[in-house]
Amino acid sequence: MHYTPLGKTGLKVSRLALGCMTYGVPERGNHAWTLDEAQSRPLIKQALEHGINFFDTANSYSDGTSEEIVGRALRDFAQRDEIVIATKVYFKSRNAPNIGGLSRKAIFNEIDNSLRRLGTDYVDLYQIHRWDYETPIEETLEALHDVVKAGKALHIGASSMHAWQFAKALYTSRANGWTPFVSMQNHLNLINREEEREMLPLCRDAGIAVLPWSPLARGKLTRDWDQGSARADSDAYGKTLYTERTADADRQVVEAVARVAAARGVPRAQIALAWVAQTAGVVAPLVGASKPQHLDDAVAALSITLSAEELALLEAPYVPHAVVGFE
Repeated sequence: MHYTPLGKTGLKVSRLALGCMTYGVPERGNHAWTLDEAQSRPLIKQALEHGINFFDTANSYSDGTSEEIVGRALRDFAQRDEIVIATKVYFKSRNAPNIGGLSRKAIFNEIDNSLRRLGTDYVDLYQIHRWDYETPIEETLEALHDVVKAGKALHIGASSMHAWQFAKALYTSRANGWTPFVSMQNHLNLINREEEREMLPLCRDAGIAVLPWSPLARGKLTRDWDQGSARADSDAYGKTLYTERTADADRQVVEAVARVAAARGVPRAQIALAWVAQTAGVVAPLVGASKPQHLDDAVAALSITLSAEELALLEAPYVPHAVVGFE
């Protein structure tokens, strides 16, 4: 496993991050496909054994039980000063005033709740899960700055928003001397490349670490187009990300992945992930793992360098997609 700085920081992260939405009490929240604690712990331990030191969760995953499961596992299997824990804030845990969003009150409440569930004094990376249209960005940024100054987070990051919004946040932080964002967790894979237009160039120019989520397109890039999975069948949010309007082109991309994988004699997941990892500016794709081979494939993908011919074959069928995943 190779380690690299997280953007313009001295924090070293593995070239893969374990996305921990997969781990949580299945009866909590809207992720019926999640793994319970007994099923989750061996996979978290396996990730550590592979050299992965970067673990990403959120306060909203399975009503906070993801943070609890991940926190207990990391305390049992790892040294706190060797690992990087990231979590997020924005989505509501219940419908009530001042719950959710990125107000000063919400951020102060949720960082303490996350630290309690994770069982740690601080998180290495605290991320805003989405843009809050109801709270001035100045209020959000100053609150995040105060969280960092209080020692509850070392760095801050963002996720899934328009490039103009992220640029505004970066400028506002700089103008006020507040803690800047160091990372962008965005939706990027071979059948969703809209971030190439503005967000990726912005991040490269600003030295922002890119941490793509869903690099395998919810598994679509790893199997035949018409083949389903238990997660795909019950993943309501995932069904909003890929539409019938681009299905023909998406199918051709999936078939191109299959051809490249077959020619190399490797699983399709390795090719799809290698493409993301090879994209300029990407520091650590977030990989979900519900089976041991998912982690094995993810680590193996880091050793694959796609040729110019292979890249052209994989990228040629792509057509513009509607912007999704920002809500």
